[in-house]
Amino acid sequence: MKYGFIDSYNRKIDYLRISVTDRCNLRCVYCMPEEGLENIPHPEILRYEEILRIANIAVKNGVTKIRVTGGEPLIRKGIINFIEELSSIEGIQDLCLTTNGVLLKGMAGDLYNAGLKRINISLDSLKREKFYEITKRDLLPKIFQGLEELQKYPTRPIKINHVAIRGFNDDEILDFAKFAREMPLQVRFIEFMPIDGDRFWNRDKCISVEEIFQRIEKFKGLVPIKDTQNNGGPAKLYRFEDGIGEIGFINPMSCIEFCSSCTRLRLTADGHLRSCLFSNKEHDIKKLLRGGGSDEDIKALLNQAVSEKPEKHYLNDHPVKRCNRGMSFIGG
Repeated sequence: MKYGFIDSYNRKIDYLRISVTDRCNLRCVYCMPEEGLENIPHPEILRYEEILRIANIAVKNGVTKIRVTGGEPLIRKGIINFIEELSSIEGIQDLCLTTNGVLLKGMAGDLYNAGLKRINISLDSLKREKFYEITKRDLLPKIFQGLEELQKYPTRPIKINHVAIRGFNDDEILDFAKFAREMPLQVRFIEFMPIDGDRFWNRDKCISVEEIFQRIEKFKGLVPIKDTQNNGGPAKLYRFEDGIGEIGFINPMSCIEFCSSCTRLRLTADGHLRSCLFSNKEHDIKKLLRGGGSDEDIKALLNQAVSEKPEKHYLNDHPVKRCNRGMSFIGG
């Protein structure tokens, strides 16, 4: 396929992350304040048909992977039908979703039947009390129920995204590693980034994946996995010799070259294009959609966003660069 989207650093942009809502049923401390954030008014949220139009144009120009995110995407009405329509777009090779898992028990089968290929679950504690402290909601049992239900369907690999935070939940690093040893899951340790909505982040709370790796290695040695199908995405994959699942490490803070292979473009729930999570530059594609813009106009705006994609995220600048919008607005 001839790529239509190539940025100024010769990266082929073939991955579109679509946020369908800014609303969420949890209140994670590194994402938003406990009282929540003011929601985007419903008329300002992109309609499904608008998102599908953008997705179709993006796929015609080389996008092959789409991830549906939020907020919490499963709380938006009509999400199953939307997934089904997305999955019918010819050219999409990988259709996946990121969720907190709270609603999975009742929706896993419908999501699979709608055409979803993979699911990522964000989970930062396996302890009920700690989970409540992080999310302000006592819903961990529902996530375990959803995980159990999800394993009935061939949506693989099932990925668990875990952010280890020093002095907060890093006492569970081995628990998550053992979880991957005993379950057919891919547990991915992600370095803590400054994306919080309540100024919870500071550099002292960051734990490098090197340190996480060393802590696990002290318990039991890890064997590297050749990721020939790129099932780990940006993660470097390992497993225990006697393990069932996999362990991944994602190092956006400690790896200087982390962004060199980034192929992502983001679409926010309120219709703005962002070429980088930490770039504060946005392009209003909703205005174009609702103002009668043609498919060529939309393609041109997608191209413009891609051409302005920064070389890297600059997270290690001083003072540290932060998102100008919370993750619930941008999309996970």
